[in-house]
Amino acid sequence: MNGYGKVPRPDPCVMELVSRLAREPWTDRPACVHPVLSAVARAAHDHSSSAGRRHLLPLAPRFINTCTVGFEASARLVALCVSTALVSGELTGDERRRMAAAHRTALYLLGSEEEPGGAARWWLPALGRLGWSEPFYRTFVATEQAAEAVAVTARTASGDRDVRLRSLLKLCLATQPKPSCSASAQKSGS
Repeated sequence: MNGYGKVPRPDPCVMELVSRLAREPWTDRPACVHPVLSAVARAAHDHSSSAGRRHLLPLAPRFINTCTVGFEASARLVALCVSTALVSGELTGDERRRMAAAHRTALYLLGSEEEPGGAARWWLPALGRLGWSEPFYRTFVATEQAAEAVAVTARTASGDRDVRLRSLLKLCLATQPKPSCSASAQKSGS
């Protein structure tokens, strides 16, 4: 039973716990968490064993106040998740093509590639003229790409799936800027 306005469960996913810690309505998509980071956490939860899910819960406080705008945070998370998935070498042809296009687009947005991959070649400039390319990437494209990369990583992991998913989630958290004391004080009204 997850989702906005639902009753808290005795075994919450890490995002539901974050929503409670942040004093938001009970949801697996708390507003205080970057959407791509939230998608990675939900996918890691979905592909972990019961014991692995419990090991994700202590990470909950680190997710609070990670929601930022701009291409960089989203692209870093996608690049990290996709490169982790690509390392396994056990991808189907379609997965490899999607992961390669996602990786190329992320690197383009980070300034390391000359052009984006896949469908981003047309939607980035088209939506960019309207000022919509960044929110579209952050909210829809990057979340799907990162979640698929986590699913591929889970599928290709041998007996250490829970460890690999938790490690990937910790690496994703490490890419997030640390909130400053002054920013925290401003949010609390001090």
